[in-house]
Amino acid sequence: MSTAVAPPSGHQPDRQSDEQSDQQSDQQVADLARRARVAANELATATRATKDAALHAMAAALLEHAEEILTANAEDVAAARADGTPEHIIDRLSLDHARLAGMADGLREVAGLADPVGEVVRGSVLANGLEMRQVRVPFGVVGIIYEARPNVTADAAGICLKSGNAVLLRGSSSAKRSNLAIVEALRAAAVASGLPADVVQRVPAESRASAQQLMRARGLVDLLIPRGGAGLIRSVVEESTVPVIETGTGNCHVYVDAEADLDMALRIVLNAKTHRPSVCNAAESLLVHADVADAFLPRVVTALQEAGVTIHGDERFAAYDGVVPATDADWAEEYLGLHISAAVVADLEAAVAHIRQWSSGHSEAIVTGSQAAARRFTAAVDSAAVMVNASTRFTDGGEFGFGAEIGISTQKLHARGPMGLPELTSTKYVVVGDGQVR
Repeated sequence: MSTAVAPPSGHQPDRQSDEQSDQQSDQQVADLARRARVAANELATATRATKDAALHAMAAALLEHAEEILTANAEDVAAARADGTPEHIIDRLSLDHARLAGMADGLREVAGLADPVGEVVRGSVLANGLEMRQVRVPFGVVGIIYEARPNVTADAAGICLKSGNAVLLRGSSSAKRSNLAIVEALRAAAVASGLPADVVQRVPAESRASAQQLMRARGLVDLLIPRGGAGLIRSVVEESTVPVIETGTGNCHVYVDAEADLDMALRIVLNAKTHRPSVCNAAESLLVHADVADAFLPRVVTALQEAGVTIHGDERFAAYDGVVPATDADWAEEYLGLHISAAVVADLEAAVAHIRQWSSGHSEAIVTGSQAAARRFTAAVDSAAVMVNASTRFTDGGEFGFGAEIGISTQKLHARGPMGLPELTSTKYVVVGDGQVR
């Protein structure tokens, strides 16, 4: 009987070893997806009472296993720091008792939402007497590929379960210990509630091969949702053969119109940029109508700089001390930090043209006292959310009253904007007759 021999220290695996590892990952992900399909078939017919009980049990399990989860998270954080990970990423990775309690509260909130499965979208009795109904049904198996934040593990599991979908969670390697501990707690709670453990599964994150296989698991996985930075989202969209909902990238604009209340405009710009600059609905670009530029620029430049924001501006903005001259790269940038691009535009149409050229299609805002300008802006700007006299920070499932969201879609097919429970379902037609033939 032979035993495997580990390679000597410093040995680099050869190409054959890499291929064998990729094949093993391919098989492992396929096996996980097949198990998820079996679980999804059972979950699809579960009652709301059963799903809600499971969500409450999952919330309790997170708190019951708090020490194991936080210990695992501390190991992830220590490893990330040793690797020189930036502090803002460390913050996203880190858990404590308060954040864990927030994750549990999130699961309970999802339990309190209406169940979308079985909802009748439309229906009628046809001329031949057939009763036709279009009803919501789960997708089946949903894959989530995400970065750093272990709270997404619980959030995504809860939203998928409530909408009747089994979920394959492929987090980043930086959070592998945290995600494993969280998923183990959630799976045990699912079983205790009478559901299959495989309604929630973790896809190993030790190599990129597992993510690639999840992207190629067409026929086994029904839908893939990436959550993370622009690079991750672009990679999933370009490489996946599984249908993808593109989420998150937010080059969001605030346009201050000639008819704007400038006090209101200043409040909105500061909130949109500085309230939480690292999220996708934070403003990254500011446009100011030329007619109010002389009055507004001194105020907004001073206020932004006092808040620690670096302004990357056109010639009008760059005339102020401390403003960095903007390049084309700035107009397209999602900074996710205390930076903003800024320009003076000739009129509303120039603002619309700038947004059409550079926006990622997430959220845009106009500040104006003119109903005609507001109507033109909302009609001409083609983004998932368009705000009038309100901050872009309101583009959020919770703020919209959805109770929960899996992400914010910036594409146009199936779902657009904050994706709540209904957006994690498809539909089918149920037709009932009494012997009709065609």
